[in-house]
Amino acid sequence: MILENALARYYPQVQAALHALLGDPAADDGPDFSPGAELPELTPAVRDYLSVSDMAYRPMPDYRGRSLSLLDLTRNPATMTTKTFASLVIVARAVRFIQDTGQRVTIVTPSSANKAVALRDAVLRSISCGLVTADQLNVVVVVPAGSVHKLRASELFTSPDLRARNPVAVYDGADPEAVKAIARGAVNRYRGVLERELDSRLWYTLKLENYLAGDVVRAWAEAEHFAPDADRPRLHVHAVSSAYGLLGHAYGRGMPGAPRHGAPPHYFLVQHLGAPDMVVSLYEGGDAGRVPDYVREPESGRYTQQANPRFPGVTFDPAEVLDTTFYSRRPATSPRMNALINGQGGGGIVVSLAECLERYAQVRDRLGDAGLLLPAHPASVLEWSLNMAVTGVLNAIDRGLVPEHDIVVHGSGAYSRADFEGIPLRDLHRVDDEDALRDLVFKATAP
Repeated sequence: MILENALARYYPQVQAALHALLGDPAADDGPDFSPGAELPELTPAVRDYLSVSDMAYRPMPDYRGRSLSLLDLTRNPATMTTKTFASLVIVARAVRFIQDTGQRVTIVTPSSANKAVALRDAVLRSISCGLVTADQLNVVVVVPAGSVHKLRASELFTSPDLRARNPVAVYDGADPEAVKAIARGAVNRYRGVLERELDSRLWYTLKLENYLAGDVVRAWAEAEHFAPDADRPRLHVHAVSSAYGLLGHAYGRGMPGAPRHGAPPHYFLVQHLGAPDMVVSLYEGGDAGRVPDYVREPESGRYTQQANPRFPGVTFDPAEVLDTTFYSRRPATSPRMNALINGQGGGGIVVSLAECLERYAQVRDRLGDAGLLLPAHPASVLEWSLNMAVTGVLNAIDRGLVPEHDIVVHGSGAYSRADFEGIPLRDLHRVDDEDALRDLVFKATAP
C-alpha cells in the first residue's frame, strides 16, 4: 500500500490536532512567538507543497512466528526521513501567518541534522510553490559538528541569495546537545532587539506540540488502510531520540472522531549506547534499567555483557555513538512515553553498531522485500535509524522480550552517501555561543 500525499489527505485531521494541541489561538503564548494553529487553505499550490508526504505500508518476511511489516516514512527524496511530515506542517503554519499579517518570519532551530534538513526543504518548497517569497520566510539551523555529514545541498545552498538568507551554523563543542541551549538562549536574550531591527518574527520551533500534529497521519492512515486485528495488540517499533513520532501516533489515535481500530497499540523504543536514556527511564528502579558493566575480551578487542538482555551483548565501545541523530539526554518526553508503555504495553531495547553489522545482510534482505533498499556495503550508511529499529526488534524476539505477534516497524530514516550531495564544511558558519548565533541571524535576516 502506497498512500500519496498523506498530509493533504488528512488535512482536516492535522488542522484539528493543531487546534487541540495549541489551544485558543488568542491565548498568550508567553514570551515565545507562535504563528498560531491555522494552516493555509488547501489550494492546488498547497497540495503541491505537501506532495512529498507519501508513506507506504508493506509486509516483511515473518520472523520466528512474528508477522513483521514496514511503515515507510522516508519517501521524500530530499530528506529520506520522517521529519518531512512535521516540518511541512510547521512551515505551513508560518506561511499562513505571513499570508494573514504580511509580517516576516525567521525560524531558528537546533537539530542533530535530520530536522534541519527537513525544515530547510520545507522552507524551500514553500518558496518554490509560490506560497511565500524568499524575503518573507527564512530558516537558521544549528547542528553539532558530528552531524555535518548528514547535511544536504539544495537550492537553499546552490543559490547565493538563498544560501545567505538560510545559513547552517555548526557547533564544535564537546556536548552535541548544547546546540539546543545556544539556539534557545539566543532567541530568549535577543528576540526583542532582533525583531525590532530585522522586522521579522523569530520562531523557536523546538516544542513538542509543534511536531505531534504532523505525525497524527500515521494513526489515521493505519485506521483506514492497515488496521490491526481487533483481538491482537500491534507492537509499533521505532528508533527514538525523544519519541515524537510514537507520541504523534498515540495522539492521533486518541483524537475525537478517530476510528477505533483494534486493541490499544503497544510501543517499543530502540536506542543506542550513546544516548539510552528513554530505555533506562522506562525500566528505572529495576535491573533492566541499569546500564550493564562491559568487559573487554582480549582476544577480539570487543566488549561484552550477559547480565541485561535489554542492552547489547557485544559492542566495540560501551560509550559508542552509533548515529548522531540520537543525541537527546534525559528527554522531557520520557514520562509521557513511559505512561503509554506501562499503561498499554510494549518495551524497549538498546543496540550497538556491532549488532547492527552482524545483522546487516539479514535486515537489508527483509527491507528489500518491503521495497526499501539499503546499500550493499554498510560503510555507505549515513542514517542508521531504520537499521537500528529492525535490529532491535529481531534481538528482542530472540531474547524473549517481545510477546506480540503483529509488529510494525516505523521506517523513520534511511540514507547513504550515494543519496545526496553534502554541504562543504567551508560553507558552514561556526558558532560557539549565543552571541555568535545572534550575529548570524542578524546577517541572514537583515532586510
